[in-house]
Amino acid sequence: MVFVPIYILILGATIVIDYFAGIFIENATGKRRKLFLIFSLVANVGVLAIFKYYNFLNENLSFLLNFFDQQNPIPYLSILLPIGLSFHTFQAMSYTIEVYRGNQKAERHFGIYSLYVMFYPQLVAGPIERPQNLLHQFKEKHKFDYDRVTSGLRLMAWGLFKKAVIADRLSMIVDNVYNDPHSHNSFSLVLATIFFTFQIYCDFSGYSDMAIGAARIMGFDLMKNFNTPYFSSSVSEFWKRWHISLSTWFKDYLYISLGGNRVAVSRVYLNLFIVFLISGLWHGANWTYIVWGALHGFYLVFALVTKNTRDNFSRASGLSRMKFLPVLITFFLVAIAWVFFRAENVTTALYIIKQMFVGMPEIFSKLLNHQSIFEYVGATTIDLVLSVFLIVFLLMTEWLQNQFNIHKKVMKLPVVFRWSVYYSVIIAIIQLGVFEDRQFIYFQF
Repeated sequence: MVFVPIYILILGATIVIDYFAGIFIENATGKRRKLFLIFSLVANVGVLAIFKYYNFLNENLSFLLNFFDQQNPIPYLSILLPIGLSFHTFQAMSYTIEVYRGNQKAERHFGIYSLYVMFYPQLVAGPIERPQNLLHQFKEKHKFDYDRVTSGLRLMAWGLFKKAVIADRLSMIVDNVYNDPHSHNSFSLVLATIFFTFQIYCDFSGYSDMAIGAARIMGFDLMKNFNTPYFSSSVSEFWKRWHISLSTWFKDYLYISLGGNRVAVSRVYLNLFIVFLISGLWHGANWTYIVWGALHGFYLVFALVTKNTRDNFSRASGLSRMKFLPVLITFFLVAIAWVFFRAENVTTALYIIKQMFVGMPEIFSKLLNHQSIFEYVGATTIDLVLSVFLIVFLLMTEWLQNQFNIHKKVMKLPVVFRWSVYYSVIIAIIQLGVFEDRQFIYFQF
């Protein structure tokens, strides 16, 4: 609404449609229930299709018609994508679907339903909540709770640290390389890809931490959205730890609707691939996102098809004893997929991936001859060292959190030491943070 005031009508219209659709679905019987659900889903997906995919589909139609020497008569629209439209749409759809399935009573209070859709901490970038978890919390009285407030503030501070200190610092090197990949060598491309892998994690999980923390301060519990995804030992496990609210959304409302695991094995593979293809398209109207989603779908299907063979080979070769190896392989596969997510187009992504491998012999040769490999990175030695240190610090902190629950350890410290930790984080944010005009990556979705 700040950018285009009339856009508030979009949100208002979908809220009114879904509010009444939920009541009509609950009161209706037989086929009428499904008709009301379809009407609600079409309204939500229709808004998303117009604002997010209209020009993308039109461009591809023009390309197809030009191939046959025909002109595209459909005009392009000069429209701005409303911030967080994809997140709002999916949260609204989860409500009507759950009412249809009988898992959620239709909300009669229009204000409370509107608040469910527009709850500000997670409105623009999630987590994508379910009505069973959030709606009832708006009807409960939330009293001031010191422990809850301090817990929320700590989570917000950690989220801000991940965003301003780690993600935005890494983005300076990533942007420099990915904005002009043809001017960089293999090492720069590899380094930028690894840095982007952590940049997008810290950027997105940092927002989720701040959203969950802000809600917690006010007395509301939002679902966990990330759980140390880069410690995953398989791509399947990665998706149980990354953007949990979205992956479970697709599982609950698309994968299961397609038949889930209750169908023939070949259909299970197809269902998985379709889900990740649509997941890629959800992220953006660009072929790079579709390829990114398709690549993850391929990873999962290939893993299922080759599971027995890989397990037998691991046991026979002794690789099964190397617990860190699956984690490294998973990280490698995920990082390669991120190239498509970050690159301007598919052609550029393929060039980057090719150069990362083709240029490796030259890099090894320079290292053996004690020659510099940093000249194309476009960053000072201090920036590079600090960036690597921050990544190592992040991984160590998350590992320690999983092993010893640092949060509880800090809470048990004497007041002086506890506040020393708080001030250290605040000072680190002020001194090391990059305070430029850098929005959250997932705001564009």
